[in-house]
Amino acid sequence: MSTPQFSVQPDAVHHACMARQFTIWLNYAADAPCIGLLTSGVLSIVAVRPPNRTQKTPRWPALHRLFGKALLGKSLLGKAAPPGNPRLIHDYFQHKAFAQGYTLSHSQQRVIDCMAQHATHLLGSSAKNLPGLYLHGAVGRGKSWLLDGFFQALPIEQKQRLHFHEFFARLHQGMFDNREHNDALATTLDTLLQDCRVLCFDEFHVHDIGDAMLISRLFKALFRRGILLLVTSNYPPEGLLPNPLYHARFKPVIDLINTRMQVMEVGGPHDYRSQARTDHLQVFTHGQYVWPATPQQRQALSLPDRAQPLELTVGTRQMPAWFCHGNTVGFSFNDLCDQPTAVMDYLELCRRFDHWVIDQLPCLAECSMAAQQRFINLIDVLYDQDKHLVLLGQRSLHESLGGDAIDLARTRSRLGQLVEVREVI
Repeated sequence: MSTPQFSVQPDAVHHACMARQFTIWLNYAADAPCIGLLTSGVLSIVAVRPPNRTQKTPRWPALHRLFGKALLGKSLLGKAAPPGNPRLIHDYFQHKAFAQGYTLSHSQQRVIDCMAQHATHLLGSSAKNLPGLYLHGAVGRGKSWLLDGFFQALPIEQKQRLHFHEFFARLHQGMFDNREHNDALATTLDTLLQDCRVLCFDEFHVHDIGDAMLISRLFKALFRRGILLLVTSNYPPEGLLPNPLYHARFKPVIDLINTRMQVMEVGGPHDYRSQARTDHLQVFTHGQYVWPATPQQRQALSLPDRAQPLELTVGTRQMPAWFCHGNTVGFSFNDLCDQPTAVMDYLELCRRFDHWVIDQLPCLAECSMAAQQRFINLIDVLYDQDKHLVLLGQRSLHESLGGDAIDLARTRSRLGQLVEVREVI
């Protein structure tokens, strides 16, 4: 990585005197704004605009290498700063909210206060036996925003942030690969987690009893390892695995979550995803929903004819596709959701393609529950991996997204961020 160049904005001196605030730019491939706060002769740096949410490599290690111990205990001006500065998390979220035009709700403030306490303990000497954090609430209330902010602001390297789909797919594959070991779960976790101290799961949910039993073993193993677990979910713990045939068997896990984690609801009247977009760095929100998918619209999008179908090798199987060119791939809804595809398939395709076109979106209410669930999983993966999506259907998005699958509310909220195009583009 090239050495960054520093420049101070022309009004920095004025701000230093009047507002005691500097704006500093770290110039790598693109400008990344940070805020420097001058307080009692100490300059501290807090990132305002976090990296793209899909960039799994934290920025803090690079900053740490650059500034030495400046961010973790010693200020740039040489004065000692207390370990586990309780303002670190608060300042980060304050500037992040301001930069994106958000007003923090009361419940978000409570979560940030709790996160700040956790960060203080993690950076101090009392990090053992910290309770985990389980955030639940309706879609669009800022749960993932809070989780991502904590992950980015926490200045340690031993952390991982994953969509639960992705981690669980890796866990299944790892346990299959290590099936000859006496404890396949422990061996797999050693590989996946290594020296991880903080593990963040986004969009946690349980609908399958087989998965539920493995989740029970997983959570117990994570707590035994002393890993701080942070989870977001649309459901309170009591709402997990709602199927009455299996819910009682999952009750011990619910009790474990309530005992070992601090359960907090993220509420508020606003669905932030439905408001005007302020996160210009999120690629997914620049996608389009095009209907009724006329020939003129297809021509404007330069979409090829479907006369020459092809097959893509995904893992050990062949998947039908509409077209493939460079880092762009096209499928029909049937290709992806009416076939026995899985999250691992979507993740593998995301590693190869950044631009997705999905054609022939039907009315989900007319599809099987299995097809609805695959579509939900697909959109979860594309959203979390931050891929550009063009979705085509015959009806309006609202009409197309009917159905009874439990997690469709999250899918509606996410696809609602696409630009809906009805006329010729």
